[in-house]
Amino acid sequence: MAKTTTSDRIKDLILSDELRPGDLLPTEGELCDRLGVSRSNVREAIRKLSTLDIVDVRHGHGTYVGEMSLDALVEALVFRGVLSPGDDLRALRDVVEVRQALDFGMSEAIVKSLQGTTNPELSALVDDMVAMAKEGRSFPQQDRAFHTGLLSALDNSLVGQLVAAFWDVHTAVLPRLNVAVAADLEQTAKAHGEMLEAAQAGDVKAFHAAITVHYDPIARALDRDVD
Repeated sequence: MAKTTTSDRIKDLILSDELRPGDLLPTEGELCDRLGVSRSNVREAIRKLSTLDIVDVRHGHGTYVGEMSLDALVEALVFRGVLSPGDDLRALRDVVEVRQALDFGMSEAIVKSLQGTTNPELSALVDDMVAMAKEGRSFPQQDRAFHTGLLSALDNSLVGQLVAAFWDVHTAVLPRLNVAVAADLEQTAKAHGEMLEAAQAGDVKAFHAAITVHYDPIARALDRDVD
């Protein structure tokens, strides 16, 4: 059985005390007394938890429960994606496949939430992407905003964070790998519009088809370069 570490015990304390993001943790001395460990153990555990965004150390003010973002996951996956020559493209393909799986997995919920609605902000993002694609320009910020925007109406903050995290990994790793997809920018841009139209029409099947069209250029480029 794995040994319980001080950081594990601090996480248990956060749960048992029913603390929430932004709540103040007990002081270092109080943690030592409650956990029966030394100050050095507490400090090392706090450093570890801070890197994972589980706690937020505010010097001069105390230690607070963190916002539990996925920043640490993003950094680790970006590093993994560019660390090993020969494996980097496969790592990016893995990320793309996860992004696609998330889109497919949430498709019914997205369509249900958008059916019968109009979404000027998402439509404007589609227009921007199409215009930029025609000029041969990529549109990472608009693309990310579109995908997170699709999920904004859902009562599930975690999936939105996951989509944003994997998108951040995708855009961080892609420029380092020289994967050529510029020729298919217009197809990708238009596919976003097809996704939005399908969702607003309540057509899950058309939404699935648009997802496939959206990811096809990068999937083909990665298959070609990896193989």
